[in-house]
Amino acid sequence: MPAHIYFDLDGTLTDPYEGITKCILYALDELGFPHPDAEYLYSCIGPPLWDTFPELVGQGLTNQAVDLYRERFVEVGWRENVPYDGILDTLEEIASAGHMLFVATAKPHMHAARIVEHFGMGDFFHNVYGSELDGRHATKTELLRFAIGKNPGDVRRIMIGDRRHDLAGAIANDMTPIGVAWGYGSLEELEQAGATAIARRPADLCDLLL
Repeated sequence: MPAHIYFDLDGTLTDPYEGITKCILYALDELGFPHPDAEYLYSCIGPPLWDTFPELVGQGLTNQAVDLYRERFVEVGWRENVPYDGILDTLEEIASAGHMLFVATAKPHMHAARIVEHFGMGDFFHNVYGSELDGRHATKTELLRFAIGKNPGDVRRIMIGDRRHDLAGAIANDMTPIGVAWGYGSLEELEQAGATAIARRPADLCDLLL
């Protein structure tokens, strides 16, 4: 039966490393904070900015840091994405099978929608769901609950993502959690978070879903 399938954006559909890390470093430079090491920056792909910046600049400067991040992101950072090899073909095959596809990302929906359209994925998705600029719907649990409310019905629901936040949100909303191994979460992270299956490459999603 056709399902409602929700895809994370960063680390699942596109590789956002350059844009996200450069925007984080820009905010830190503007506020006069040192740069974290490469391993920490790598771990910043996936969690909401509202979780990342308190660790870097403190809670009191988080709003300002987020604003600075977005200042650069709106200008250039959103274009510093690279769709993963094979993801467009995979989306086309899944959508053509009759499933209804959505994007569910911690990124603000206005930016996420622009990225999805810019990289030629817009025709595959029924809607793009993301956080609000004030931080609402920033967690996957809250975001998916909101998205499901907009798309009710007795259907099978699946969440596909590369980090534990994606899978935790799926489980909290009675969705099937599927991990992808080409993003920013390790296999151990995905397994411990409760993934019922893990795709090693985009084409594997077709085998799991069709």
